[in-house]
Amino acid sequence: MANLRGRFLKGVSLAVLFGLGATSAAQADYFERINTYPVYKTLPEGADKATETVAEIIYASKDGRTLAFTDSPGESIVFVNAANPLNLLPLGRTALGGEPTSVAVGAKAAYAGVNTSEDFVNASGHLAVIALDGLGIAAKCDAKGQPDSVAISPDGKFIAIAIENERDEDLNDGVIPQAPAGHLAIFDLDDDGVPTNCDAVRIVDLTGLAEVAPSDPEPEFVSINSKNHAVITIQENNHLAIVDLASGKVVTHFSAGAATAENVPVKKARMSDASGSSENVPREPDAVAWIDDERFVTANEGDYKGGSRGFTIWNANGDVLFDSGNQMEHLGMSHGHYPAKRAHKKGTEPEGVAVGQFGGETLIFVNSERGNFVAVYKDTGGKPEFVQLLPTHVGPEGLLAIPSRDLFAVANEVDEDGVRSHISLYQFGADTPAYPSVTSVTDPELGAPIGWGALSALAADPKDPKKLYTVNDSFYETGRIYTLDISSAPAKIVSYVNVTGASQELLDLEGISVAKDGGFWLASEGHPKKERQHLLLKVDTSGAVQEEITLPQSLVDQAKRFSFEGVAEFEMDGKQLVAVAVQREWNDDPKGYTKIAIYNPADKSWGFVHYPLDAPRSAAGGWVGLSEIVSMGEGTFAILERDNKGGEDAAIKQITVVSLEGVTPAAHGAALPVLKKRFAMDILPAMAEGKGWILDKPEGLTITADGRLILLTDNDGVDDAPGETQLIDLGPASRLN
Repeated sequence: MANLRGRFLKGVSLAVLFGLGATSAAQADYFERINTYPVYKTLPEGADKATETVAEIIYASKDGRTLAFTDSPGESIVFVNAANPLNLLPLGRTALGGEPTSVAVGAKAAYAGVNTSEDFVNASGHLAVIALDGLGIAAKCDAKGQPDSVAISPDGKFIAIAIENERDEDLNDGVIPQAPAGHLAIFDLDDDGVPTNCDAVRIVDLTGLAEVAPSDPEPEFVSINSKNHAVITIQENNHLAIVDLASGKVVTHFSAGAATAENVPVKKARMSDASGSSENVPREPDAVAWIDDERFVTANEGDYKGGSRGFTIWNANGDVLFDSGNQMEHLGMSHGHYPAKRAHKKGTEPEGVAVGQFGGETLIFVNSERGNFVAVYKDTGGKPEFVQLLPTHVGPEGLLAIPSRDLFAVANEVDEDGVRSHISLYQFGADTPAYPSVTSVTDPELGAPIGWGALSALAADPKDPKKLYTVNDSFYETGRIYTLDISSAPAKIVSYVNVTGASQELLDLEGISVAKDGGFWLASEGHPKKERQHLLLKVDTSGAVQEEITLPQSLVDQAKRFSFEGVAEFEMDGKQLVAVAVQREWNDDPKGYTKIAIYNPADKSWGFVHYPLDAPRSAAGGWVGLSEIVSMGEGTFAILERDNKGGEDAAIKQITVVSLEGVTPAAHGAALPVLKKRFAMDILPAMAEGKGWILDKPEGLTITADGRLILLTDNDGVDDAPGETQLIDLGPASRLN
């Protein structure tokens, strides 16, 4: 992995690549992920590991050695020992008897907002005061409505709660106003952190402020500065208010206004092309954080009618000092983290913000809930400078800067479809960014980065050791061939061509190989139920299909869903041939065996051999199949074999070697010879070095012209997946010998 860092992960800074504050950011220190901790590990002893768990809002104790976060389905606040950030340990869970919406931690107690509402009309909730000594509930204070965000003042004198009393989205299409109105609740704390007005919460009326539905304010998030002024986002009303907590009076309030993001995806289509603009869209800010006593930053996720796809820096008078415009969109596109499946309305959906002092600089953190990343910016007092992009797990929600320990934490809430909720920890002080390993350059026609993702195969240019080719699978509506320049780090997607002229509208490209006579061989995975054919395609360098090859009908009749994956052109016995790996068993295969298909372009014939798959070894079960095939010359191939499990359940991610020497592929219907495979390399350690969730799909493998072995992972288009793409230099290909 030293080669990975040296060749792909060090080199030019991201700020240089994107022209965002290049000079200063290049001199700054960086964050590096050091731990990804699954929330299921905090479940009580004997609990089913499959129990749904969530980490949404996260906070730290004053010394930063204890983390507390909300687990909504568990109706608990979870406490974790973070004394050793490399080895988080569960401390306990405090049951709340209702849904926790937020948590803040003071010197002696944690404070949780608890939603106990029966429905959207009968809104109720309270503040639960949890003693840090013993983690028991010391008090329950009626908040007079359904809480959302909870904040504690820096001096420990006040708790402020945004009481949202959220709308019913199924009522009148979610249009507000919908009674009851929300408000700001204030609790006064004594020197021991105990609310002195537990039975008489102070209510700040926020009605009549916004132009949008003034009778129904729905405050979302609150942050408190050292002057004990609380800034509140009133999201659905597109409004902001600042309240003096001591007096309980509204100091000022103002509309959040509208913003424009140019050259961003706006079509309802699975593509990341910047084909339009999002013009004059209400910001509808979600999270907010003070930068200092006079400035704050909002994440403009949107909810009701808006969402301007970025973040905004304001002063306390309501003046816009900076708006990010399309920066978050372009960061998502250039890093392969753009959520193209559902992003035509709100893009990457910036939802959370945090601010912290690191290395003598004020840093601003903005998360993308749907793109699964955090953008880190340096505050300059004017236009902030982009520093780096941090990959998160799925659904980053709560952000927490812990400057006293040089740590930054992210609570990732999604816990479904085989993906588990996690806490991610990052440490400040790295010399270079460890992520990304792939970015894209600007598409001159669109004025935005080349959008990409779901990279599903890899091929090396036979002459240029610095050039690779890759394709995307059917997550996107258009099949593309991308050119990768690996001469600097991160590697850069510098161009692409669309695949055109195929007989079916949607291709599922899972394999690519450079053809000796020019152009490429592509493998497109079929899907019988979707009437998608299993295709071997010969295309020219412009992506135009020159030849479309199908399998024998007798074999097609035996086909299953998991079919063509890798493809490799090779020469043997004076013949130019093409090998295609079939991922899993079909109906005519013995259990535990899949096929490698051999195509002869000269006489247009097919032959087949069997490949013996490893049995699944994961405690979570699953299946094992092939993802890639690479010619090593003389009829010898490197095979990428993997299970379909990620995270701690991943057990088989490996490279094997097989040879056709002495083996004669048979026609379909005849007995197929079985290849002898040799285990060559376990790639799990290389995939785990990033300290994130082990990705389930290593999909691309190739050998460069100068003999390097390169691995590529598929990020599934950031759809219920972390969204990371790993391009890993595994060292010299001679390691496979």
